[in-house]
Amino acid sequence: MAKETFTFQAEVGKILDIVAHSLYSEKEVFLRELISNSSDACDKLRYATITDSKLAKDTTDFKIEIDLNKKEKTITISDNGIGMTRDEMVESLGTIAKSGTQAFMESLEGKDDKDVQSSLIGQFGVGFYSAFMVADNITVISKKAGSSDAWSWKSDGKGSFEVDESQKGNQGTEVILNISDKDKEFLDPFRIESVVKKYSDHIAQPVILKPQKKGEEDKVLNNASALWTRDKKDISAEQYKEFYHHVGMAYDDPWLTLHNKAEGLISYTNLLFIPSTRPFDIFNPDRKSNLKLYVRRVFITDDCEGLIPPYLRFVKGVIDTDDIDLNVSREMLQNNPVVAKIKSAIIKRIISELKKKANKDPEDYAKFWEAFGAVLKEGIHEDFTNRDKILEVSRFKSSEVDKYTSLEEYITRMKKGQDKIYYISGEDVEKLSQSPHLEGFKAKGIEVLFMTDPVDEFWLPSVGKYSEKDFQSITKGGADLDKIKTGKKDTKEKDKKNNKSIDKLVASIKVALGDEVKEVKASERLTDSAVCLVAGEGDMDMHLEKLLKQHQQIDKTSQKVLEINPSHPLINDLLKILDNEKEKNLFFDDASWLLLDQAKIMEGQPVSDPNKFARRMNALMQRGIKI
Repeated sequence: MAKETFTFQAEVGKILDIVAHSLYSEKEVFLRELISNSSDACDKLRYATITDSKLAKDTTDFKIEIDLNKKEKTITISDNGIGMTRDEMVESLGTIAKSGTQAFMESLEGKDDKDVQSSLIGQFGVGFYSAFMVADNITVISKKAGSSDAWSWKSDGKGSFEVDESQKGNQGTEVILNISDKDKEFLDPFRIESVVKKYSDHIAQPVILKPQKKGEEDKVLNNASALWTRDKKDISAEQYKEFYHHVGMAYDDPWLTLHNKAEGLISYTNLLFIPSTRPFDIFNPDRKSNLKLYVRRVFITDDCEGLIPPYLRFVKGVIDTDDIDLNVSREMLQNNPVVAKIKSAIIKRIISELKKKANKDPEDYAKFWEAFGAVLKEGIHEDFTNRDKILEVSRFKSSEVDKYTSLEEYITRMKKGQDKIYYISGEDVEKLSQSPHLEGFKAKGIEVLFMTDPVDEFWLPSVGKYSEKDFQSITKGGADLDKIKTGKKDTKEKDKKNNKSIDKLVASIKVALGDEVKEVKASERLTDSAVCLVAGEGDMDMHLEKLLKQHQQIDKTSQKVLEINPSHPLINDLLKILDNEKEKNLFFDDASWLLLDQAKIMEGQPVSDPNKFARRMNALMQRGIKI
């Protein structure tokens, strides 16, 4: 086959520019990225040999070699891993993320360098391209295990690359870097050794520096043992961090590291990490976890669905067990009882450690919750077994405290006579804090939790209560605040004397609005606003209904209850109009509709009829009517 020239997709060119100029703070990390790729290639071949013995002939001694040539100004990183076919080479080295690249590039708009770093590396496999920071040209020669054909890939990283037939003895991949004059420091063997020690000591395969002079021997630069198999006391924080970068394909630092060995009915070792930065695609339904399964130090898969639940998909790391057959298929893993037991134990372990962190350092835990709380709460809805434990470590914003609060803390602050956990759902805390539904609760100092994640609308109905306290949306049904004793003066007392007049007004507004509302009633929750809309006692929460309507899950919304504030001056003026038949005939119906439209506007809903709304508003403004 003749040599072929390919043009990088447009987004790749932009990403290469980001890589070369702003992605990595230290140029030396190019070596880490290339060694990590080689290590992964060896792991993949080790697994492939389990099911295809023909591939095992050249795999007795996995290794990664580094060869420096100062005269030619080249660095060659080679491995005897699984290798690449021509098509794999074109796909892997000429394309970043087969789909969604443009969307990703758009998501970078407005992000700072740190955000770009944590999102880009690993998500789209850009580690290879870091080599262009130090190399003017890169040549890749690769031969797929089990194949007789070898292929080469060449590029200067500026717009195109060439793929051609090549020659190679054994399977594996060679990456040859033509080092630029300004980066000749990386041709120094001592510099290379220090970089490998710093970033790649955890790599399970030996990283070998080839002799620079005759008579010298190969020099192994790393510990060459799987990090998770070592004793914790022998592992530094820096080594854990670099392993996290390797296994998690991440650039941030881990927020939490969990390294332990379980022995008993099942035996396994886990080395798990919770990131400090949320990936940009965390809510992508197709996103998979970064959890690798090993059996007796042999890599099996990084796509084992039964190993960790979706609500812990942000967890990265390694699980190694001796209790699964090496020749197990990936399909069999999904229903494997050992995997199920490991999963159960891992969930308990993670939640337990989260609880410890939350109790020990609430401020630091708040950072975790900001990043991954919305994901973890999916488990409240999905995982009945661990629901209560997840609720214990869940945190919420509140109307009464500035920091995140737990449900337990909320309960300790409940007022005398309060038997419900009150909450309000919406898009963000700032908007919710201005909601008229809150007014009566604020006046009495009754705490209300803010539920701002879409998942909240699904777990709240299924859970129903916590610690024998029912969850109650303040946008549904009656507020029932009178029975709650707060020690504050009852501002509603005078309104009770006016019940007959209020009842008459309520009935008149209902007549004016007809079927546009389900009911009109005097409100217990309003103190400053004249009106608000609430859902009926047995109806769907208003925010959930809005979400379902937006996603076309329901055709229409239900009728709402219009609540009026008996203490508001506007309502008192309307009471006066009732006693004046002439004024009532002229203005009452328009005023009633304007009150309804006002309530809708405050809920972010469209008015019933924009033209009529404008006409009614103009008419009242023209007459200078004080309602």
